[in-house]
Amino acid sequence: MAKLAIQYDAGRMSKKIQKELYLNMLRPRMIEEKMLILLRQGKISKWFSGIGQEAISVGCTMAMEDSETVFPMHRNLGVFTTRKVPLFNLFCQWQGKMPGFTKGRDRSFHFGAPDYNIVGMISHLGPQLSLSAGVGLSHLLKKENNVSLSFTGEGGTSEGEFHEALNVAAVWNLPAIFVIENNGYGLSTPAKEQYACENLADRGVGYGMESHIIDGNNILEVYNTIDKIAKSIRKKPRPVLIECQTFRMRGHEEASGTKYVPKKLMQEWAAKDPIENYEKFLLKNNVINEEWIANHRAQIKQEINDALNEAATVQARVGDREMEIKDLFMSHDFKRTVPSKKSTDLRMIDAISDGFKEGMRKFDNLVLMGQDIAEYGGVFKITDGFVKEFGKARVRNTPLCESAILGIGVGLSIRGMKSMVEMQFGDFVTCGFNQIVNNAAKLHYRWGQNVDMVVRMPCGGGVGAGPFHSQTNEAWFFHTPGLKIVYPSSPSDAKGLLLAALEDPNPVLFFEHKALYRNLSEKVPTGYYTEEIGKAKLVTEGEQLTIVTYGMGVLWAKASCESMGVDADIIDLRSLAPIDYSAIEKSIKKTNKVLILHEDNMTGGIGGELSAYISEHLFEHLDGPVVRCASMDTPFPFAGNLEKEYLASFDLENKLNNLLSY
Repeated sequence: MAKLAIQYDAGRMSKKIQKELYLNMLRPRMIEEKMLILLRQGKISKWFSGIGQEAISVGCTMAMEDSETVFPMHRNLGVFTTRKVPLFNLFCQWQGKMPGFTKGRDRSFHFGAPDYNIVGMISHLGPQLSLSAGVGLSHLLKKENNVSLSFTGEGGTSEGEFHEALNVAAVWNLPAIFVIENNGYGLSTPAKEQYACENLADRGVGYGMESHIIDGNNILEVYNTIDKIAKSIRKKPRPVLIECQTFRMRGHEEASGTKYVPKKLMQEWAAKDPIENYEKFLLKNNVINEEWIANHRAQIKQEINDALNEAATVQARVGDREMEIKDLFMSHDFKRTVPSKKSTDLRMIDAISDGFKEGMRKFDNLVLMGQDIAEYGGVFKITDGFVKEFGKARVRNTPLCESAILGIGVGLSIRGMKSMVEMQFGDFVTCGFNQIVNNAAKLHYRWGQNVDMVVRMPCGGGVGAGPFHSQTNEAWFFHTPGLKIVYPSSPSDAKGLLLAALEDPNPVLFFEHKALYRNLSEKVPTGYYTEEIGKAKLVTEGEQLTIVTYGMGVLWAKASCESMGVDADIIDLRSLAPIDYSAIEKSIKKTNKVLILHEDNMTGGIGGELSAYISEHLFEHLDGPVVRCASMDTPFPFAGNLEKEYLASFDLENKLNNLLSY
């Protein structure tokens, strides 16, 4: 027998495990070969091939405990088959059928299989590393001797999320293995154009992280390395970076082809095929024989054909709008906790702080994360003193890694925990936008995983803070299905809605206007109580017109109506997703005129959507145009006079007069 291109050392490994490693590589290879035929026949729409990389998926997965979570990419079919995910369900997934894992809503490996502790990717590649870190944090907090494992490619290491996730994992000593499949090309871009360091594993040094380079085509080296490291991490929690050197033998996806790859390079790596070489090794060492191989190939082929035939009997997914909307959120049977008759005078900031204390006492699985929120108490001092009562494990200072921390919050949800992630200023949420709109907002719709996370958004102007500490950016998220948005205007509502948000098992963005923190106080019920998300409040009753608003707009509306002697219904929406349209309809049918007021700038603001809804559904009840009053379409200015003229309040009384006189 010719010398093998890969040098194996089975050591004392049992023949049973050696055989399992082989079969677990053979199965995904044979499935892929079948999928390529189905792709040409038009029976599946797309395929991302992992041929030539099976040793990484299989070796890593077999080294993990079945109870430990694995985060695969689109070339890691071996993860699913090694965990024995039913082929019938996989085939239905790839054909967009109902028994798949996403009910036809997503393709390829963009799904999770909770029963098998597998969490799939999104196309942005890097974000799953933070989710894996979040699962690692859950193991630490629950004192579980477990580790999470996530995959990324050499191209994915260029993304900011890769660096954020590794940085936080290293700072917090999270039990997580980060595996880089360095297969030579990011689509068509060669590795030399992706990074300048000699080896990707060298990046671990910069994070103070242990790292290793292994032959990703050597199944025994992959399995033994991951097995040894995982066992070590279970005893001594820490993150480890592994670079697996391998090669992608087919296109990024089948339509891409491989014409950009030099033929000599393809030939060199073809000789290093992980299955062919390992099969020869096992034959040489009499672990298996040709008859054994033939029998198992026939058995796997039959399994594939049986599952495909069963999947073929399933009809194509049919539309069901009601189910599509229903599956946006995890069902939540809200039951209002009635406020105590006892109350105390609190400012907005104190009410929010009190709400968090009540929430932390009620939910022992709730973790608070944010910049400077621990001993310092946050820049607004809302969490001042929390470390003393709840400890640093649950009140966590974070690096300046908004995206990673949001992803860690999502990861905690996967493990049944709750989280609050504070954006130090709501403006900074741009650094974590992807995690909110593409992970948190879509996970339940895609494969039924809820995200039990509240994102705090200190926002708003009137405090001379300029363009990057004053924005009220709720409209950015209002457009995204799958998010709930709360925006209180009073201390008592802030506390009750915050506790409702913490109860809710879905992602909630909680906007807090900074100018109200210390300038507004009222009697706030003591103890634990909740206010229903999605229910507006009628702040004042009147006959002349309706003002629909929220946040600081409520105070502007009240002040203008009082100074002008206007008799108005002022509706405080309190939550923007969902919106209480019934409250708006009831008021407009009474007053027949409406002004929509918000601090956000005019174009693309929530007022536009409300105006469209009113025009479409309540046109016959209107005695005048739907009027919007919003801030200027410029960035938020700093200087006092500029800020005053920028804000919606500057035009409010003039617009009220115009509408009243129409």
